[in-house]
Amino acid sequence: MDAQELFAPLGPTYDRYATLLSFGQDPRWRRFLVSRVDAAPGDTVLDVATGTGAVALELVRQKGCAVVGLDQSAEMLAEAQRRVDGRVRLVEGQAQELPFDDAEFDALTFTYLLRYVDDPAAQLRELARVVTPGGTVAGLEFGVPRGAARPLWELYVRVGLPGAGIAIRGGWGEVGSFLGPSIRGFYERWPLPRLLDAWREAGIEDVRARRLSLGGGLVVWGTRA
Repeated sequence: MDAQELFAPLGPTYDRYATLLSFGQDPRWRRFLVSRVDAAPGDTVLDVATGTGAVALELVRQKGCAVVGLDQSAEMLAEAQRRVDGRVRLVEGQAQELPFDDAEFDALTFTYLLRYVDDPAAQLRELARVVTPGGTVAGLEFGVPRGAARPLWELYVRVGLPGAGIAIRGGWGEVGSFLGPSIRGFYERWPLPRLLDAWREAGIEDVRARRLSLGGGLVVWGTRA
């Protein structure tokens, strides 16, 4: 399913229900993502797939840096515009072809992006392209838990999440049914070792990964070579 079509109706309710459906973990994951970024006042950070601007605002709060938020969805950016209140510059554009020069940014973040592109390795190369050498590249994605937590995750994404989405309505029914197969399928094609290799091959060094909330969230970060 096309991400732009999937998320277009969700802007006004996205943050509230993303928090609810992740049992409060989504904001925690975003805060941890931002904590991995080496940025300070005077730096400019690009936040790709900025959505409603949650990570962009957390960058401003934690780091005091300038932030540019990019997203392909005009509907999500409209909600972001209401929330950021001039603190973030928002740009409508495609992550696969970033409308920025090489090494234009001091660091870069992205959230829930790689499952929606045809070639995650090429996407990582494009993200690294716009970051100055020595800058942080950091991304947040959903993960698939391992061990005893896996059956509980499967039960939730197969039954609980679709049911909750239907109850919420407003486009969340489609999201609830889509997420489980999308996340599972991504890691079948891109298991974590292969994904981390793609980060390194994109020109990102010292790549690290942290599983959060029993593996339901995954933050990966490194330094532009």
